[in-house]
Amino acid sequence: MATLRLPDVVPSPKQDCERLRKAFQGLGTDENVIIKVLGHRNASQRRKIRETYHQLYNRSLVDDLHSELSGDFGKAVILWTYDPPERDARLANGALNSRRKGINELQIIVEIAYASCPHHLIAVRQAYSTRFDCSLEEDIISNVPMPIQKVLVSLVSSYRYDKEMVDSSIAKSEAAKLYEVIKTRKLDHDDLISILSTRNVFQLRETFMFYKHNYGSSIDEDIKMCGNGTLELILKVAIWCIESPEKHFAEVIRASIVGLGTDEGSLTRAIVTRAELDMMKVRGEYLNTNKTSLDNAVNGDTSGDYQDFLMTLLGVNI
Repeated sequence: MATLRLPDVVPSPKQDCERLRKAFQGLGTDENVIIKVLGHRNASQRRKIRETYHQLYNRSLVDDLHSELSGDFGKAVILWTYDPPERDARLANGALNSRRKGINELQIIVEIAYASCPHHLIAVRQAYSTRFDCSLEEDIISNVPMPIQKVLVSLVSSYRYDKEMVDSSIAKSEAAKLYEVIKTRKLDHDDLISILSTRNVFQLRETFMFYKHNYGSSIDEDIKMCGNGTLELILKVAIWCIESPEKHFAEVIRASIVGLGTDEGSLTRAIVTRAELDMMKVRGEYLNTNKTSLDNAVNGDTSGDYQDFLMTLLGVNI
């Protein structure tokens, strides 16, 4: 499922740190070494590299990467180097404190709530409080207007059971509740928010299945009929992340590439956050939907060290 490729024999953290330090100290930075080291290490290994680097040189690896790298390549490498919970906490903070808070920004909060396991959401909330001296919920309340605020706070505040437990009678009953709410276009209704924020993903998939079977259209299609505002789009992202995270991230990548110019922030986020999880599924979904490979799309829309790093995370560059 992951596209990240590790070497058959992984060097020790000390050896990796020595290679990175040497890459920083020449006449120019050796970006290729940075890609070959960090681009082929998993989260646990990158954590040990950061810790060992500080022990050896009394310096922060992330700070040195900031000093040595620039542009989209630097942003991608630094984002990758963070622990996943801190990385997502920083992504959430950037989204909440950006001048524009449309779907491109706020969908990051939904991804954190639904596209990873419940334990990860808790770790992100802890990292957020530690790093920014306030809770994720507080920042949502301070920066996002109602009714979107109400939905996002509920999504990130709950702890959903993560085992594959499904009650079909509840699913059928709650599909009916969702249908009645959506029919009235009250998308911030307590019933809708409660169901989406508390039920585990397996239960919700069963509910969505009953919804389509009983009412003839999918729940995201019916929500789309309510309008094209940010609230409708937020709920669509939530449903896609519940039903099929790979479908959502394939769409994020497609949207980042099409049109005039590339949305490097969205492209980087999608690849960096999913390379260790389900990027193989994202690639499959991208091919099925767009009739072209994700690798070719990324390769054709990026260049230089940034391209090399993304292609490394996609498992193309060895």
